[in-house]
Amino acid sequence: MRQAVVWLLNEKYGGQLTDKAKRDITRLQKGEPIDYIIGHKNFCDCKIDLRYKPLIPRDETEYWVQKVVEDLQSPGVCKFTDPRTLYCLDMFAGSGCCGIAVLKNIPKSHCDFVDIEDNCLKQIRFNLKLNGIDKARYRIIKSNIFEKINGLYDLILANPPYIGLGEKNKVQKSVLNFEPKKALFAKNKGLYFIEKFLKQAKNYLAPERVIYLEFGYNQKKEVAKLLKKFNYSNFKFHKDQFNKWRFVKIRA
Repeated sequence: MRQAVVWLLNEKYGGQLTDKAKRDITRLQKGEPIDYIIGHKNFCDCKIDLRYKPLIPRDETEYWVQKVVEDLQSPGVCKFTDPRTLYCLDMFAGSGCCGIAVLKNIPKSHCDFVDIEDNCLKQIRFNLKLNGIDKARYRIIKSNIFEKINGLYDLILANPPYIGLGEKNKVQKSVLNFEPKKALFAKNKGLYFIEKFLKQAKNYLAPERVIYLEFGYNQKKEVAKLLKKFNYSNFKFHKDQFNKWRFVKIRA
């Protein structure tokens, strides 16, 4: 707690213990996540505001999104280094952190942000403005997964809710009490949205392009089964910085 208080004071109050800082320390002591109290989080060289209380971007998510950005920036590693615009889809966008990281780091890119929650759509809009992204480079779409999506994309990023309803007892109290449950939990042992996504995603991916999907550390076998069920044949699983299975890269 002491370390968190020091971080809060330095990040938000220049190290000064003001009356407002004291109120924020009380919030911290009651279990509210420090990122909500500070009001933003850094993510792949972007500032992600959290005022509408979306899911807080995780370090594990930043890890694989940084890998995506590095691939996009590396000639010979990825086929996206041609002169035309890269079209990206950020599904289950939440705060917009994944798609904004692409837009901020890849100059010739366009992103469609998709979420069903109104507060997330407001948050995405705010964060795009905060990071100086030109309005011509993005669209914000309220959609139940692919319901209102048309066209093909070069890159699809997906971080769906994937914690099983029966695993709530394993989740930190601060997460349960303060973060949006709809962004965390899913039916069918956490696989409900992953299955719905994989069933349709290939229909929106341009030839020889890529999907990145995040999943729970204990879901690799089940995700592999779903990939085979829906006839994906070219995919590779990857671990995060904590040596846990965390995402899969899928090629069309």
